[in-house]
Amino acid sequence: MEFIDLLKAIILGLVEGLTEFAPVSSTGHMILVDDMWLKSTEFLGKYTANTFKIVIQLGSILAVVIVFKDRFIDLLGLNRLSKKKVVVHNKNHLNIMHVIVGIIPAGVFGLLFDDYIDENLFTIKTVLIGLFIGAIFMIVADLFSSKKPKVETVDQITYGQALTVGLIQCLSLWPGFSRSGATISGGILTGMSHRTAADFTFIMAVPIMAGASGVSLIKNWQYFTIDALPFFIVGFIAAFIFALVSIKFFLKLINKVKLIPFAIYRIVLVIVIYFLYF
Repeated sequence: MEFIDLLKAIILGLVEGLTEFAPVSSTGHMILVDDMWLKSTEFLGKYTANTFKIVIQLGSILAVVIVFKDRFIDLLGLNRLSKKKVVVHNKNHLNIMHVIVGIIPAGVFGLLFDDYIDENLFTIKTVLIGLFIGAIFMIVADLFSSKKPKVETVDQITYGQALTVGLIQCLSLWPGFSRSGATISGGILTGMSHRTAADFTFIMAVPIMAGASGVSLIKNWQYFTIDALPFFIVGFIAAFIFALVSIKFFLKLINKVKLIPFAIYRIVLVIVIYFLYF
């Protein structure tokens, strides 16, 4: 594999890492950047290229695990195995069942429609549709969100709110809609603060993204060749580094700027790409 190909992997990893947890759709951006300029399908093939776009999300997942390591240790009950003093939480303390309730809907729909999505929705046209409709949804969510949210931390999230966010997350199966855009919007519509909705979004992202990547690995193992391996490794590392930076920045920013600026960016992007491409 030539150096220019590895440079393309770095660029796609950068796009994935910077956009995965911002409500702008990382998958949509990767499809736009790749299909319009980098064209990885020409040297990887369609299925290997599509699998790459999913698998490098593992780099972003690893970044989330590191940022929220204490929360995951608590969710998995691993703090009971350490010598540290265990904090006693109230009855509404976020637990693993909140996460399971939140990821089941998208997990079920993802398994049912995975093949259809891979075959029909990874195109520039469908991404533009997802970006635009998702932006409108985010604007509506911001306009109708509570001025004084009742849920200020993830430990106040109820099972009903987790399920509602999980159902709304199903919209993000359409490339371009944005998983974080859908779930943060769903969270604030149920009474969460923007930061709380973002925290819950990132926590839910780990099992659902890991599951999607795992399914893709199992289904497409035959496309992982020795020649393509460097492309995957470089993309993974790039996604991890840039995601680590972007997550910390986004969490500090979200309560201040909210969702509308991201929605406006998405709409402008759709208009620009439409005139450039069509």
